[in-house]
Amino acid sequence: MPLPTIRYQHTRRTAAESLAEATGFCERMRSRRSVRNFSSEPIPLAAVEKAIEAANSAPSGANKQPWTFVLVTDEDLKRQIRVAAEQEEEAFYSGGAPTRWLADLEPLGTNAHKPYLALVPALIVVFAQKHGSQENERHYYVAESVGIAVGFLLAALHHAGFATLTHTPSPMDFLRRILRRPENERAFCVIPVGYPTADCQVPDIAKKTLEEVLVRM
Repeated sequence: MPLPTIRYQHTRRTAAESLAEATGFCERMRSRRSVRNFSSEPIPLAAVEKAIEAANSAPSGANKQPWTFVLVTDEDLKRQIRVAAEQEEEAFYSGGAPTRWLADLEPLGTNAHKPYLALVPALIVVFAQKHGSQENERHYYVAESVGIAVGFLLAALHHAGFATLTHTPSPMDFLRRILRRPENERAFCVIPVGYPTADCQVPDIAKKTLEEVLVRM
């Protein structure tokens, strides 16, 4: 049966207001960087949870919302995640990854050492649900849906003033084991959340221009 409907509450802006809002958001997001030098300074977890709530508003296939966000602040769990992630990353950097991939990563200065996973005040481990709690509960467009939610989450965390990083060790099944998640969930990414150190450095990279990525038809 069709769901009951409610009136959509929409705020319409003038063309000038729309451009100003879009420009402001664009400038805020252009300042976001992937950070690997995190401070151990505590952060307001209520703000982090509100950012997760924003991510939960993302669209998803058939509105199944096939995601779980595990907020990890326990010191021992963070340590376990760091140890297991570094084991996988060591295998990746010592021969598991294609030569071309390693060459592309080299200018960014990344390596198998991930001390920030234990140092940062919070980790958000995002899990994708292959299906619901019952196997006959289908989920649709899971990767696309979770990817959109992660985008919402990164934007919300940055807007709240936090530094973040998307970390995707491969394979990631150790995360489900350490965090005792059910079989229908698979780890999608790990997002360290905190403040950057006072002397934090990031690679001097550039993004593609609008004209390189936009096709007008």
